[in-house]
Parts: sequence; C-alpha cells; structure tokens
Amino acid sequence: MDGFYTFEKNTPLMQYTIEIFIEKPLEEVIRKMDSAENMKHWLEGLVSSEHISGIPKEFGAKMKLNYDFGNRKMELIETITKQNLPNEFHATYTTKGIRNIQENYFESTPKNHTKWICKNEFEPTTFKMNAMLFLMPRAFKKQTKKNMNNFKNFAENSTSVAHA
Repeated sequence: MDGFYTFEKNTPLMQYTIEIFIEKPLEEVIRKMDSAENMKHWLEGLVSSEHISGIPKEFGAKMKLNYDFGNRKMELIETITKQNLPNEFHATYTTKGIRNIQENYFESTPKNHTKWICKNEFEPTTFKMNAMLFLMPRAFKKQTKKNMNNFKNFAENSTSVAHA
C-alpha cells in the first residue's frame, strides 16, 4: 500500500503501511526487537536511549531517543500505546514539528518466519513539517523501509549499523 495524503479534522496526515518478511522465528525476532540495547544495531544514527517515565516496555512508558545524523541532531520521545508482544507493539514518536503514530504487527508464517506489518501515520505540528510531508512524502516511507531492512539484516545476519 503506497502512502497517501488526507485531510482529517483540518489536520494533514500521511499514512502508509510497509510489510517485510524476516527469515527467523517470531520468538527470536521479538526477543531481538524488544531490547533497548539492540536498537543501536538497526536504528541508524541512534546515539542514546533513556527511559524517562512509566514502567519500561509497558503501556504509557516513555523513552527518549537521541539521534545524530552528522549535520542534524534529533530527539524523539517514544510513548508506548499498546504492548501485546509477540503480536503487537504500538507507539507514538514525537519530535519537533511532527508526530508519528506507529502500529507494528507480527505474525508467524508457515515456514516459521516472521511477517512484520508496520502502519504509520504522520501528523505535522508545524507549518514547516506540513510542507515537508506534502513535498517529500517518499522520504518518510524510505526511512521506515530502511529501518525495517536494517532490523531484518540484524535479526537474520547479526549485521549492525552501529559505528564502533
């Protein structure tokens, strides 16, 4: 399903869904994904993560994620909105100018692999981000695909994007 741009309650949204298959059993995929220590291996640019409130990994828990992309630094706040592993993990990611509502679904396949379905909805909170969503929607989808492929490579081959 390709991304699309809609208007709901006068708020521009961008929504898209990406699916990926990981050639590892569901339990192993979730074990690797449900580790804050492993995030640096598949989230390129992540320099630190810090639990800031709630019970870690539980509904309502918040974590600060700091990224460094060379000339651009970014701080995201992750808020867990649903935790039902191994089948679902939903969270909201907020940073200056935008909010990403993400729903992740995991299914075991007949070959004992894992299907990961990632639904994203982006809500701009500033005019600048509203314009970026409108003018560059592919950049957001491309970044999601990159993160998912990085995780797939980490889960299947122990390939890390972390710099030593």
